[in-house]
Amino acid sequence: MRHFSLRYLHYPAFIGLYLLFDWTTYLYPLYGLNITPWNPDPALGLVFWLRYGRRAALPLFLALLGGEVLVRGMPAGPLLTLAGALWLTAAYGLMGAILRRDFSSADMFDNRGRLFHWVAVVAVGTLFNGIGYISLLSAAGLVPPAQWTLALMRFGIGDTVGILVSMPLIWMLASTQGRDRLRRILARGETLAYLALAMLVLYAVFGSIASSEFKHFYFLFLPVIWAASRQGLYGTALIVFVLQTGIIALVKWHGARDLAVYELQMLDAMLALVGFFIGIVVDELRKVAADLRQSLRLAAAGEMAAALAHELNQPLTALSAYGKACEHLLERGGNEALLRDAIGRMLVEAGRAADVVRRLRDFFRTGAMRFETVAAAALVQGIAAQFQLPFRQHGIALTVAVDPALALRVDRVQVELVLRNLLDNASDAVLARPAGARRVSVTAAPAPDGRLRLSVEDSGAGVSEALATRLFEPFVSSKASGLGLGLVLSRAIVEAHGGRLWAEVGEHGIFRFDLPMAAAGEQLAT
Repeated sequence: MRHFSLRYLHYPAFIGLYLLFDWTTYLYPLYGLNITPWNPDPALGLVFWLRYGRRAALPLFLALLGGEVLVRGMPAGPLLTLAGALWLTAAYGLMGAILRRDFSSADMFDNRGRLFHWVAVVAVGTLFNGIGYISLLSAAGLVPPAQWTLALMRFGIGDTVGILVSMPLIWMLASTQGRDRLRRILARGETLAYLALAMLVLYAVFGSIASSEFKHFYFLFLPVIWAASRQGLYGTALIVFVLQTGIIALVKWHGARDLAVYELQMLDAMLALVGFFIGIVVDELRKVAADLRQSLRLAAAGEMAAALAHELNQPLTALSAYGKACEHLLERGGNEALLRDAIGRMLVEAGRAADVVRRLRDFFRTGAMRFETVAAAALVQGIAAQFQLPFRQHGIALTVAVDPALALRVDRVQVELVLRNLLDNASDAVLARPAGARRVSVTAAPAPDGRLRLSVEDSGAGVSEALATRLFEPFVSSKASGLGLGLVLSRAIVEAHGGRLWAEVGEHGIFRFDLPMAAAGEQLAT
């Protein structure tokens, strides 16, 4: 696969590969013509057209003409063979042009909508192609009029199945990124396992086939579902191509006759479509999960910025004050001891600021926590102090009731983020109330299970039962401008401490969370 690149595939190489596909799949031809149950070679032609546009017309025409001469011995005669090759070139070229136009800036296999669009273009295009080609052969007397419908079905379904099964893998092999991803998939032990299962199932179903009596074909879905659910569309493209190749090889090897051709054709088509649908759904879910993780990282970055702004405010203010003191001391020729003391305090505050940055970075990057014993009253009052000024400006009455004897064993910076988010939500909730009815309270009391329960209540509209069931889901918010991620992050922080965070349904807002209490006699962090 390393050297298979349609970007550098010259015309002779393309024609040779096309003829190889044609010869390999030339099975059960109707009247000795180019009407067979499986035709993967048009998939190669379409991908070639997608890459090169109208420049692919000449090599495609030569490949089609070569197949008639070298593989089938030109049964229709020179003139009709030439006319048929011209028609097929024009019809495949039209399909390629439509696909090239519709998917010029997007991958046709990256979501279900584009997959269905591609299937529709292939189905309609092969039907149009078949009508023209079979009508041409019928007009020349090579297809009996009574067999026109049979010939159209055999040719059209053969082209459709061949393109559906083969084109995704050929498309992936045509790009460097696709080849790299397929190489990584093939290097996995799991891939070898489901390929081995595919070989086993193929032999069990078709290994001794001699007629149309084949059973248990539904076992073929096992490796397809395995590959699709684990490796998405790339695994599906690989396994359905391998299965089709295996079926063709076994049928050709045994020389089976009187096969139920349409059943085999439909089996191939259903294997491909079911597998591709599952694979694309898996890829879409993974993409959504990746987007969600990215959104959560962005939200975490916002929370980190808010935390840094608060945590760095005090040490930076202290640094500024000590710096001015040093400046005054130098101007006045002050006491050297006082100057050393001021510089020492500056170094302490700078270290504290660096520690805050490091701890927040570690938490938002890896989830690392630094537990310390913190006075509950100091923690709550420190956060409440940040809201005093904006609350006063908006006429919000804030009350804090915390027993000074209570202490927590937590990561202080993280718990402050939770409190800050809950108070910010409470502030938004009460702004809809008239002046004089805007109240927010923060309380802390021992919970029945020996933990400390902190409660943030407000006089806002409260949480309804419908909202309570979804409030802690990502992107669910009662605020018009809210992202719906603050509560998700808050609950994650509380649960990381071994606690829980919830909202109570009521006529006013009530949020509570439990955290582990510090053991009696533990030294409080400074």
